[in-house]
Amino acid sequence: MISSPKEIEATLSSSPISSNASDRDENYEFFKQHRGLEYAPEEAKRVLRKIDLQLIPLLFVIYMLQYLDKNSINFASVYGLKKGTNLKGQDYSWLGSIFYFGYLIAQWPAGLALQKLPIGKFLAATTIVWGGLLMTTPACHNFAGIAINRFLLGLVEAVVNPGFVLLMSMWYTSKEQPLRLEAYYCTNGIATMFGGLIGYAVGHISTGLPRWMYVFLIFGAFSITTGILALWLLPDLPSTAKFLTERERAIAVDRVAVNRQGVKNHQFKWDQVWQAARDPKTWLLFIMAIAAQVPNSALTSFTSIIVGSFGFDTLGTQYLQIPGGAVQFLTLLIGGFIATRYGSKFHSRSACMLFANTVCILGSALLVGLPQSNKWGRLVALWLCYFQGLGFSMSLTIVSSNIAGYTKKQVTGSLLFTGYCVGNIIGPQTFKEREAPGYHSAYVAMLVGYSVKLLAITVLYLYMYFENQRRDREALSSESVEEEGVENGMRDKTEIDNKAFRYVL
Repeated sequence: MISSPKEIEATLSSSPISSNASDRDENYEFFKQHRGLEYAPEEAKRVLRKIDLQLIPLLFVIYMLQYLDKNSINFASVYGLKKGTNLKGQDYSWLGSIFYFGYLIAQWPAGLALQKLPIGKFLAATTIVWGGLLMTTPACHNFAGIAINRFLLGLVEAVVNPGFVLLMSMWYTSKEQPLRLEAYYCTNGIATMFGGLIGYAVGHISTGLPRWMYVFLIFGAFSITTGILALWLLPDLPSTAKFLTERERAIAVDRVAVNRQGVKNHQFKWDQVWQAARDPKTWLLFIMAIAAQVPNSALTSFTSIIVGSFGFDTLGTQYLQIPGGAVQFLTLLIGGFIATRYGSKFHSRSACMLFANTVCILGSALLVGLPQSNKWGRLVALWLCYFQGLGFSMSLTIVSSNIAGYTKKQVTGSLLFTGYCVGNIIGPQTFKEREAPGYHSAYVAMLVGYSVKLLAITVLYLYMYFENQRRDREALSSESVEEEGVENGMRDKTEIDNKAFRYVL
């Protein structure tokens, strides 16, 4: 006998899990209070537009600044950074790795802080702190000093990526998330272009401080200013957002309830930690993150040096990074549009990841195989590797859309970014000073990383696809699935425990 939605709700409401308030989503009572609220699609769209106008510009600017800030050494490297800080041998490579040691150590405390603290204010405060750290970099005159500075910068910036992934799941439906995530993630490409322009402008400064110092002072000042604005403007929860009316807050919570993931829960749950540790998706995402980020240093800390190794002059190393940034920007936006427009019907997220990673394999293979004399061919090959951003950002939507249970989502995100750190620690060490300017080991490592990631993406897709098929066969009815899924999501059940959950492919 098929149960009605009301019977399902009554059963769930009377079940043992409802007796413990900590099991419920932080917005659960607000959700129940406004359950059954009727509103037209046009009204929901108006609320969505207000959310977009409040959140996306802030996320856009903060994400661009964190990308510029952590890669500031790339732009400063050709303007005397090594000489000014007395770097020798592999010291510069270690600066690329040390940032991610700080990032790695902070992952788990940052994840817990994001769960316990008001997320908007916490993200704003960290933006101010890292801006201040960046502005102290010119005071570093030896490897030890700048290494400590980079470590602390990584420690503070560790909150941004996992925090933004959580914000996506708190404010947007699964269908809406790819385009919004790419809207801020595409700033990696804009930052590459913008940073190249600033680097080019700094190259024309002939008085005052050494030129490499201006890069850190400019980026740091922008970050502090943005962080102060974010303290005032970045909301913590849909149910408490001051820029929305009471009715609009109710619509905002009701909209994301259909994700079957809830919104936010302060209670740290060890059973969800153990489930994340046993879930194959967790480890596939971890492997994907490592494999994606080993090549990342070629597109961040070493870009100026690589372009210079192709035979271009100092100013050329700056403005020739702009096309690579444009490739990244366009692929991210186009990929986000495709994933949002065509959704799970065409398995577009997985398709975008597979396509982007295949292009990266082509680019890295060309870097390995083309002769040193073919500088333009090698430069185009490097630009092709900027498709990497699309593949990695789509893997973030796997966490925001396909992992439920707030503790499990936080833990999975932390482990993914642990892999992100491991890959970024390994990557700079593949650039061996003795191999300059060829850096053959680095290009081989890029090719291997992209190949491993392609395999992991394929396995993850097949796992989620066949699990959806199995759950569809076992479901009693689509109506019962919808009602049960929403209620279980607001009770902070994981996607594995919530049998009404379906993976977005």
